[in-house]
Amino acid sequence: MRLCRFVLGDAHDDLGDDPGAVRLGAVADGAVIDLHAVDPSLPRDLVELMREPGGLDRVAHAATTSTTTRPLDRVRLLAPVQRPAKLLGIARNYAAHAAERGGTLADDFPVFFNKQTSCIVGPHDAILIPAASDQVDYEGELGVVIGRTARNVERDDALAYIAGYLVVNDVSVRDWQRRAPTMTLGKSFDTHGPIGPWLVTADEIADPQSLRIRTWVNGDLRQDASTADMIFDCATQIQVLSTACTLEAGDVIATGTPAGVGAASDPPRWLRPGDTVRVAVDGVGVLENPVHRAT
Repeated sequence: MRLCRFVLGDAHDDLGDDPGAVRLGAVADGAVIDLHAVDPSLPRDLVELMREPGGLDRVAHAATTSTTTRPLDRVRLLAPVQRPAKLLGIARNYAAHAAERGGTLADDFPVFFNKQTSCIVGPHDAILIPAASDQVDYEGELGVVIGRTARNVERDDALAYIAGYLVVNDVSVRDWQRRAPTMTLGKSFDTHGPIGPWLVTADEIADPQSLRIRTWVNGDLRQDASTADMIFDCATQIQVLSTACTLEAGDVIATGTPAGVGAASDPPRWLRPGDTVRVAVDGVGVLENPVHRAT
C-alpha cells in the first residue's frame, strides 16, 4: 500500500467534507482512497496508527472496502509522518559522496546525527532559505520508517522492523553544519526536512538495496545512484541504532545521500529562491518542493 495523510485541496470539494480535516488515504491509480470514509475511528496520524496493535491491518481492510476516492489533484498531500519521536540521518554513506566531501568520517562505523522533527514538511511545501545563511543544499535520500519497537536487533532480522519507505530531502545549511561535530543545527532549520509523498509499506519493496535514487534541481539531474551503493545498508543502520537506543514505531531514518550535492560543485550550487527540487526513488515515489526566501 501507499499510505498518505491529506486534506482536501478545494474548500468547495464536491465530495462535501471539511477541507481542513486531516485524513488518511491509500494511493492507487492516480487517486486517494479515503480511509476515514469507511472507518471514521482510524487515527489521523500514521505514527499513532503504527503504534496501535493491528493498525496497519485496519488500514488494509479499509482500503479494500472504501468506495470514496479523491483525485490526487484535488487533495493536498501532507508529510506522511508529521512528528516521529526521532528523525535520524547518516553522514557520508555513499563512497562517491564521501569522496566529494573529503572522505569518510569513520572508516568502520556509521556516523549518525539528529534532525529536529520540527523541520519536517510535506510534498510541495516550500523549502525556506533562512536569513542566517545562503549555503542551503539538497540531499536526496531513501527514508526508512520503523514499524514496531526495536531494541538490540540483529542485522538479519532488521528489515522485519520496517513499516515502510518514503523519500527524504535532507536539506542542509552547510556553514551551520560545519560549526559543530553533531551537525544537528545545520540539519534542523525549519522546513529542511521534506518527506513523502507517501509511505510505501515494506511488502511493496522486495529489496531496499536495489533502488535507483535521483535528484533534480530545476530539471537538471544532480544525483543519480543506486541504494546498492550504500556503505552501511538499511539493515546495518537499524542494527547499530537499536543497539544504542530504542527505535519506536514511526521513527524515520534518512539512509544517506549519493554524490552530486551542491556543496561539491566549484563554485558551490546552493539552492536559491525560485528553484524546484525533485527527488525520486524508484518504487517509492517522487518528492518535489519549491524553494522560497524566508520572510
